[in-house]
Amino acid sequence: MSDISPLRNAVRNGSGLKQLGGTWGELLAEFLGTFVLIAFGDGVVAMAVAALPGSGRAATSTTIFMAAGDWLLITWGWALAVTLAVYVAGGVSGAHINPAVTVAFAVRRKFPWHKVGPYIVAQVVGAFAGAAMVYLLYHDAIDAYNKAVGTGRTDPKGLATYSIFATFPAPYFSGNPTGPLIDQIVGTAFLVMFVVAIIDIRNTAVQANLGPFMIGLAVAAIGMSLGANAGYAINPARDFGPRLFAWLAGWGQTALPGTVDGAFSWYFWVPIVGPVVGGVIGVLIYDWFIGDVLHAKARLQESTPPGRAGGETPPATEAEMAPKTQVPPKRTAA
Repeated sequence: MSDISPLRNAVRNGSGLKQLGGTWGELLAEFLGTFVLIAFGDGVVAMAVAALPGSGRAATSTTIFMAAGDWLLITWGWALAVTLAVYVAGGVSGAHINPAVTVAFAVRRKFPWHKVGPYIVAQVVGAFAGAAMVYLLYHDAIDAYNKAVGTGRTDPKGLATYSIFATFPAPYFSGNPTGPLIDQIVGTAFLVMFVVAIIDIRNTAVQANLGPFMIGLAVAAIGMSLGANAGYAINPARDFGPRLFAWLAGWGQTALPGTVDGAFSWYFWVPIVGPVVGGVIGVLIYDWFIGDVLHAKARLQESTPPGRAGGETPPATEAEMAPKTQVPPKRTAA
């Protein structure tokens, strides 16, 4: 088996290996990893919203979100999407696949700041491409659902098919962005906290290459426990890339700037700002409560001689344990 793919070898005759082994290769990995994330994440929402009802596999052609069934389908679908994406890209770029993770790692994990911008661009472009592929596969189902409901993409009822691509706040917030913003901060703080805990070899780190699977389970937990408020974007690229595609594909102001008359307006910034802030908070919380403690414990173990617990008094030597005899003072001449 060749060390480099035949296609690349034919095109470039093996040149460019330095670039592939550096930042450019990492950006390709971030692009593909985020593409996989959205292809399977948005894909499972398309299944629940449009494909299953339209294919006759639901009670009616407009039956979605019945009890918890569809929500569980979506949360587990996104969990597997994250897992597979991390397995795809992890060995090259670390599989951030999320600007919130990239910024948090730059703040506290010595990730180079000069790579932050290129990583985010690669993630957003990958997310856009993933959304485009989902649309290619499901545009017939989307149109069939909208026709059954009797709505267009830009109508308020078009929000259902728009939800395949990006997020929006629950009606009980009455259009106030404060609640969804807090929701995104909290959800992403938990996400980044879990990620750094799972990969921290000083802690009870996951063994046997199961880290990506555990990160997927963390996303499932967040979706099941914190997802309904605002769709648990917890990833600016995951939301903005598909949102931009949905705007180009005809969902209009519902996508950008994120406005549905009488429901919410200019929402697009919430799943961008919230996750970035939450990611930094999450890594800081982990380091304050766990990371710094692990570091302190490691330093104590390094400074303690083998076989002796920290703070113990060293055992006395035989000479120290021998009975002491008093020597009479030497007399001097008067």
